[in-house]
Amino acid sequence: MKRIGAATLVIILYSAIVFYFGWTVVTWLEVFFPINHWLFGIVWALIAYGFIIGRINHSLRLFSIAGSYWMIIMEYGVLLFPIATLITWIFPSQLKTVGYVVFLLFAWILIKGTYNAYTPIVRELSIKMPKQNSNLTELKVVVASDFHLGLLSNKKHLKRFVKKANEEIPDLILLVGDLVDDDPIWFVKNGMSEVMKQLTSTYGVYGVLGNHEYYGKKIPLLVEEMEASKVCMLLDETILLADSFYLTGREDLTNKERKQLADLAPDQRNLPWFVMDHTPSNLLIPEKEGVDFHVSGHTHRGQMWPNHLFTRKLFELDYGYKQKGSLHAIVSSGFGFWGPPIRLGSQSELWSVHIKFEDVKV
Repeated sequence: MKRIGAATLVIILYSAIVFYFGWTVVTWLEVFFPINHWLFGIVWALIAYGFIIGRINHSLRLFSIAGSYWMIIMEYGVLLFPIATLITWIFPSQLKTVGYVVFLLFAWILIKGTYNAYTPIVRELSIKMPKQNSNLTELKVVVASDFHLGLLSNKKHLKRFVKKANEEIPDLILLVGDLVDDDPIWFVKNGMSEVMKQLTSTYGVYGVLGNHEYYGKKIPLLVEEMEASKVCMLLDETILLADSFYLTGREDLTNKERKQLADLAPDQRNLPWFVMDHTPSNLLIPEKEGVDFHVSGHTHRGQMWPNHLFTRKLFELDYGYKQKGSLHAIVSSGFGFWGPPIRLGSQSELWSVHIKFEDVKV
């Protein structure tokens, strides 16, 4: 009963916000021309609940897209609309001007955010780590996460990644979870596998699951599609590559039955150890277990300003690079996006990491 009560309260609160936003928009638009309130209300509600409607059936994908863009209104409407309402109450004659300002701000958010989302950049990093008994002296690793491949983070966007990743001439490519947006249906239908398999690297392409793969509940299909795309999925597994370094892929934190990192540690600790873990929940554990290189995603760096203020509080490292003792950790903001194709305060990215292995003098 408590859950039902809480859900009801959330729906009422959300509906009230939707009504308020709609009322402010209608009030401004009626300055220019008459509005049919019933027609506007129906369209407004369909957009506001589009994300939910779109989940009923894949054929309703236009509602999913509309619902994704609605998140921009929810994100910034809670900041802009109350301010606009207060100003127009104090200065009623300025309704038209205030409306124009809010409209232009949303237009700027849409343009700037779309550019940041669909114009990925390469973050370059050089690090040094003990060679131990590795046969390698250096390694170029491409790291990317949070593609959310689907309707808006689409095949064209995936092509951008393949092009930029291959240009780095990597020895290893690591795809750190949330490869698809819940359901891999659009990855399959739009033939994204043919694009993904064009990735080239010396020692292969490896991936792990993120929380959204669990939400989609089609992990076997996802793994099958990734294997067909020449992406080796590591599900709580540790493998030896080139007789020179170990690579571990962890199940996401969403899986409460995932193995402990200690259980995945190599039997022989004479080589560098790399770990992929989608959620950067606790860097103290890989540091304690002797991991050399740890890569994550998940946070999106908040994706839209000012959400990074929250991710910064939730995670020790919510974005970027950090060294803790002998551990080198990277958290990527992601190559794709969740919800709207908008990034403010972050930009779609991949990391190109040049690792130099050095002999340690005793």
